[in-house]
Amino acid sequence: MAFDYKKEYKEFYLPKAVPTVVDVPSMNYIAISGCGNPNEVDGEYQRALGILYPVVYTLKMSYKTDYRMDGFFEYVVPPLESLWWIDKDGSNDFTDKSAFKWIAMIRLPDFVKSKDVEWAKDEVRRKKEIDCSSLDFFNLQEGLCVQIMHIGPYDAEPASLAAIDRFIESNDYVKDITASRRHHEIYLSDPRKCLPDKIKTVLRVPVIKKP
Repeated sequence: MAFDYKKEYKEFYLPKAVPTVVDVPSMNYIAISGCGNPNEVDGEYQRALGILYPVVYTLKMSYKTDYRMDGFFEYVVPPLESLWWIDKDGSNDFTDKSAFKWIAMIRLPDFVKSKDVEWAKDEVRRKKEIDCSSLDFFNLQEGLCVQIMHIGPYDAEPASLAAIDRFIESNDYVKDITASRRHHEIYLSDPRKCLPDKIKTVLRVPVIKKP
């Protein structure tokens, strides 16, 4: 049976619908960065996913080719994740989606190395004529965070983020959002196949203990 990260690491992918503290270990991803409204049809975010997924699945199916990765095992492709921020006068106002900056990413098994990602990019470029040069092997060292399972449409996330804010304040934490620690979302539902009020999204905010 293929290894499923969501099932094996429930503490990172299936949190409760109330805020909890989690210490996230270092993880490797294949990632692509950009800016703009993620909901824009044919916008930069949607185009980025059209580059990301072919490479991800080329890695997953590599065992059916002559290419070999040491330690390879069959696995379920982990869910799409994204880091989000806005560089506008230090604003935390996420209502202007056109101002979003983001890194869209999918977790890689530990046996996948940077050279393997480059192989997959070359394969996709050769077979599908897709320019994959914007994709990178990316390591995220996230550390201490507060997270929650948000159930509902993406535009209703502020209510869950407000619950995180209250938890942070009442448990002697402070947000620690920096250039290397961003607002983080993990998308467990396909909005094309799921009713808006059933969509599940992990919301994760980096924190530190109050001095």
